[in-house]
Amino acid sequence: MTLISRVSTRAAERAAERAADSTGDRTVVSASERRRPGIRFGMSLTHVFLTVALVVAGLGPILWLAKSAVTPTQDTLQQPFALWPNGIDWANLSTAWNDIHIDQYFLNTVIIAVGAWFVQLLVATTAGYALSVLRPAYAPILNALVLATLFIPGIVLLVPLYLTIVNPTLLGEVSLLNTYLAVWLPMGANAFNILLVKRFFDGLPREVFEAARTDGAGPFRLFWSIVLPMSKPILGVVSVFAIIAAWKDYLWPMLVLPDPAVQPLSVRLPAVQSQTELDVFLAALAIATLIPIAMFLLFQSVFLRSAGLGGAVKG
Repeated sequence: MTLISRVSTRAAERAAERAADSTGDRTVVSASERRRPGIRFGMSLTHVFLTVALVVAGLGPILWLAKSAVTPTQDTLQQPFALWPNGIDWANLSTAWNDIHIDQYFLNTVIIAVGAWFVQLLVATTAGYALSVLRPAYAPILNALVLATLFIPGIVLLVPLYLTIVNPTLLGEVSLLNTYLAVWLPMGANAFNILLVKRFFDGLPREVFEAARTDGAGPFRLFWSIVLPMSKPILGVVSVFAIIAAWKDYLWPMLVLPDPAVQPLSVRLPAVQSQTELDVFLAALAIATLIPIAMFLLFQSVFLRSAGLGGAVKG
């Protein structure tokens, strides 16, 4: 009887484990296997290793740049991974900010990034709204044309786009060189953002649109009061893409902004590298990375959060 009871107990435990595995989410390692000491230790060790590897690969270069920004040149060259063997040199930051005129180039970069963000967001939201919500009869043709532009390499459009900036047809003899419009306007024509926003608008509940039209809302009121408040996640994603792309763009600002007084950090930093001490140059690079890092910290929840539509439907 004792043997029979033991066999019955083990059979019941196995049946319970199989039932628990079938009702829960199936993974490579089942819940019953995770309870074994050997497997649990191996998984914990793997998680620690992967976490450390990701931190080193992702944060390692940024942390090293932050350390080198306040480290003397000789210490960086002789002991690149040592933590300030001869002390911290905070003067590198002030020298980079003032002597290299990082403050001026930093302001130029902010102006370019903000303008590019506004133009891209305006074009992407209005075009996505027209293609997804208004849906005119020729919307499929426009959608196909926008999609086709993604297959055209950007380098092919470089020369005609530059000639258009030098001598815009609608402005006569006025040239857009050395003006921020020369950077903002081409960045607004971003087919990827348009299709991304349109795809998001396609998933919005049509019942809300019909209710708004029944209450007398016109196209502009529907766009401003209904669609945009429901689209905060995609607006945040497009904003991050637009600002980071404008912040790191090098070739186009160098071509259309030949005057150093209006050039951004991405253009001026390579130009002053040969005349700048290494520690001061690294400090300038560290300052230039502040905005992308701040944008990531500010909008990281936007990438991970998919909520925000339920309240609009219920309301």
